[in-house]
Amino acid sequence: MSEQVLTLAESLKDRARIALGQRNLVLVGLMGAGKSSIGRLLAQQLGIPFVDTDVEIERVSRMTITELFAAYGEQEFRALETRVIKRLLRGGPRVVSTGGGAFINDSTRMHVKRGGLSVWLKADLDVLWDRVNKRDTRPLLKTENPKQTLENLMNARYPIYAEADLTVLSRDVGKDVMVKEVLAAIAEGKTAESRIS
Repeated sequence: MSEQVLTLAESLKDRARIALGQRNLVLVGLMGAGKSSIGRLLAQQLGIPFVDTDVEIERVSRMTITELFAAYGEQEFRALETRVIKRLLRGGPRVVSTGGGAFINDSTRMHVKRGGLSVWLKADLDVLWDRVNKRDTRPLLKTENPKQTLENLMNARYPIYAEADLTVLSRDVGKDVMVKEVLAAIAEGKTAESRIS
């Protein structure tokens, strides 16, 4: 790698870190959008901690997400999720990967807007389906037609995800490309979707 390219990459990382300041970087989007995998890499690049809200919820409840849904239902799970996210957003900066339904909750969305810079990792149905259909750990997809359920979730949630501060198109490219595009969106303060043809 040439010195000039390395300097450019460093400056993008630095510019993104400066633009983020003390805010949390909150990744939102549907299951399979890449919030956790991209989030971990972003945290490394930015030199700040990473936290996955689903992992944190499982830690504090001592139950899996699937068990929580089965035992208490979605409404109680969302209430717990809101409390966990509110607590996580008090500190910062850090990269926070949220569950697919978190940003849909009005209260959670308000906390995210107050305590962070939100980035929607937006993906089309086929990309999401390719990523989520390999495992059966998604409680909301335990339906007769999970792909149709996923499409229904897209139709219901995408207008709300669109309220995020920034949007970056999640697609089948290397994770390093996705990380660079998110960093560029943060550094430039504008949605990366329009830059991709």
